[in-house]
Amino acid sequence: MATVSRTTLVRRFTELTGQAPLAYLTELRMTLAADLLTEPGATVATVARRVGYADAFSFSAAFKRERGASPSTFLRGQKAGQGMAGQSSLG
Repeated sequence: MATVSRTTLVRRFTELTGQAPLAYLTELRMTLAADLLTEPGATVATVARRVGYADAFSFSAAFKRERGASPSTFLRGQKAGQGMAGQSSLG
């Protein structure tokens, strides 16, 4: 088994993905959370736990920081968009 220093690992990871490991993980978690929030019956608390947050408050803060909107605001926007799906602007 090869050993690699933390610095080398971070540098190689960043070169390959274009993001630092923590930023990559956060983006991955928030993308999964956004998908989970659209599931029927999903709550902020259950999604928070499913993506690895201990509580809804810290998840909500992280989601807002990364996505620019709170999970509930994001969800309202998704529901509003669904109402428009399939409707033609041509009447």
